[in-house]
Amino acid sequence: MPLQIVHHPDYDAGFAVNHRFPMSKYPLLMEALRRRGLAEPEALATPEPAPAAWLRLAHAADYVGQVLACEVPEKIEREIGFPVGRRVSLRAQLATAGTVLAARLALKHGIACNAAGGSHHARRAQGAGFCTFNDVAVASLVLLAERAVENILVVDLDVHQGDGTADILKDEPRAFAFSMHGERNYPPRKIASDFDIALPDGTGDAAYLDRLGAVLPELSAKRRWDIVFYNAGVDVHVEDRLGRLALSDEGLRSREAMVIRHFRMSGVPLCGVIGGGYSTDVPSLAARHAILFEAAAAYA
Repeated sequence: MPLQIVHHPDYDAGFAVNHRFPMSKYPLLMEALRRRGLAEPEALATPEPAPAAWLRLAHAADYVGQVLACEVPEKIEREIGFPVGRRVSLRAQLATAGTVLAARLALKHGIACNAAGGSHHARRAQGAGFCTFNDVAVASLVLLAERAVENILVVDLDVHQGDGTADILKDEPRAFAFSMHGERNYPPRKIASDFDIALPDGTGDAAYLDRLGAVLPELSAKRRWDIVFYNAGVDVHVEDRLGRLALSDEGLRSREAMVIRHFRMSGVPLCGVIGGGYSTDVPSLAARHAILFEAAAAYA
């Protein structure tokens, strides 16, 4: 069976091409996956918007209501990085539901990926850092509420620390959040995950992969995981304008293969989300995101 990929055309909220958040990477990612033969109709699943009840598992009810009504206070919109109008609100609901759907497909098939997601700066009280709802935290709490799983591991390799995920899951003993990120990067004030590794500026392929290779067995030894959510942010790339680390394309390819191989060879279902990536060369950025799907397809 082909790799199951969750996608919706409205993952693209139609930002201007010069916006700091490269919204056009979502349709360009799908074009890249089609060229690679990974986005055939039988491989694609489409989410419906996440119901408010799911969103309230992870976020304050008043904030959920503000986003759904497109009435987010300007102060919070500034922290998010863009106004929350109708298209942004819909995109946040769809991307969150997309990660829930991808997680369910991963439990069924062993592996699946959402062609969005990884909005790990959205905290319980509000969004921040280009993140409106925290899709991985919502999906984790939905699966736990449904008793579909008992133990969840989040492996967050986005270059920015997963402060929002840490905030939301800090009192949930059945979920364990791991973040490996740039020490001096956003957010300026970190919220401790269950396990954090902070890397110095300029960390390249060899040092990065050595550190990751050492920590994956540690994570597996903690308990028997029912699912792993993998945030495969490509903002660790040397050409990323918000990154400060120095991975190459081959480094990314090795990272994705290492993570996916480790968990799938252990029999743990894996749900991939694309995380961050920021570049003015958006086609190249989309190609970097496509590496996750190429690596995952080998284990579908």
